[in-house]
Amino acid sequence: MKKTTILFALIFAAAGVFAQAKKTTSATVSFDASTEADPVAKAENKTVIAVLNTKTGAIGFEAAVKNFAFENKRVEEHFNAERWLNSGKFPTFAYKGKVTDITKVNFKKDGTYAVTVEGELTVKETTKPFSTPATITVKAGKVSGAASFSVNLPEYGVMADGKKVSKDAKVSVAADFN
Repeated sequence: MKKTTILFALIFAAAGVFAQAKKTTSATVSFDASTEADPVAKAENKTVIAVLNTKTGAIGFEAAVKNFAFENKRVEEHFNAERWLNSGKFPTFAYKGKVTDITKVNFKKDGTYAVTVEGELTVKETTKPFSTPATITVKAGKVSGAASFSVNLPEYGVMADGKKVSKDAKVSVAADFN
């Protein structure tokens, strides 16, 4: 986790030097592993750090596991426990990668641009290559990004039985960059 924190510190430091780096500390990650049998495994975290370099396409986010808010506090306790995300041992999860087709995006012109993001997703102690479609929106000079994808929880060491907790969690990430 120290490597991830250092990475984001360096990216934020570079943001002050290079105007093409956009950042936010209030991106949102939504998590939904609910099932028909148990529809309460849904949460949201609105304190996610995100960075986008508009020149190179470098992109990343980091979310504190304990900042996910569930309506049902018992589910929140399970989410932070050892069988799920084990927030005591693994306090964050992170994504670092690159917008592979950043040249498609005209940051000087309003529009919504479909892009692909490729990189690595780290959950608990597991890091795997991860690619997903995403959108970058430019409106009145402001940049935002969004992506929705599924994460197979058992692949990342998260216990999910498929009955009470879906094995494939739906995840949405949204960021309004400064």
